[in-house]
Formats: sequence, C-alpha cells, structure tokens
Amino acid sequence: MCRSKRRSPTLWIITALAVVAVAVGLHLFQPWRAFTTVRVDEAPPAAVAAERPLSGTFVSHGHETSGSVAVLESAFGARTLRLSDLHTSDGPALHVWLSDQPVQGDGGNLDDGEHIDLGSLKGNEGNQNYAIPASADLGRFSTVTIWCERFSVSFGAAELDRAA
Repeated sequence: MCRSKRRSPTLWIITALAVVAVAVGLHLFQPWRAFTTVRVDEAPPAAVAAERPLSGTFVSHGHETSGSVAVLESAFGARTLRLSDLHTSDGPALHVWLSDQPVQGDGGNLDDGEHIDLGSLKGNEGNQNYAIPASADLGRFSTVTIWCERFSVSFGAAELDRAA
C-alpha cells in the first residue's frame, strides 16, 4: 500500500511568499533594463529665435551620463529643452526635470528644492525634445537632471548657462 505524503501548509506559505517577493523585486528593480538601450532621434524644433540659448553639458551622477542640453525658443515664445547626443543607462521611472538646485557632487540634492517634471525620458540615447511650460522661470530652474523617481537618484545633470 502506497501512502502519499502531505505537504506542510508552512511550506506552501513560504513558497507563495517567495514567489510574491521575486515578482515585486522584478517589478521594482527591472534588472533587464541594465542591458537595454532605447534610442530616440527627434529633429530639433523648427524656427528657433534665440541667438544665445541657455545650454549646458551633462555630468555623471548615479550612472555614466554624457551629452548636452539647450533651451531653444521659437519666434512665438514656445520653449523646448533639447537633449543632444545623450548617453546614459536605461532605468525604471526616468524623468527629465528642471530643478532649482545647483549641480553638486553626486546629485543627491536635486530633489531638495522644487522641480518641474518635463515628462518621462523618451530614450536613454540620442536626441530628444521636451516642452518647457511658459510659467517656468529659467532664472530659477537652471538645472536639468535625468531623475530616477523610483530610487530618488540623479543619473546625470547639467547646469544651464547663457551660451557665449
């Protein structure tokens, strides 16, 4: 006579908790993004009016980041933030922010003050455009950062200065 073994309810509970923990971990950390690249190559906006735009160069913080930023203004006053030759890591919940904090050290200060979220990062490589709200005071919000909202870390940032 063959008797089947009954599994302990504790083993089922531990297995279920382990599966939930792995699922939550994968959702939060998205480890596959360390191996992905999203390239975006948008054309610059037409009819740029500013002769000396605000511009800057990215410095790395939490991840190796390079490229440049410029604020371009149309003849009608619409402003666009242009990221050029951007290279950074892909990651979860990356956004482009204008911050009122200066670029310092590891960039951990960029969420200390106020910021304007220009939207999700379209791609971690290439050239892309983001509309700047008319209400944004670029004398006050003079730092651009690629901000990971999930882990509160700057991947890289650039200080906007008047081009010579």
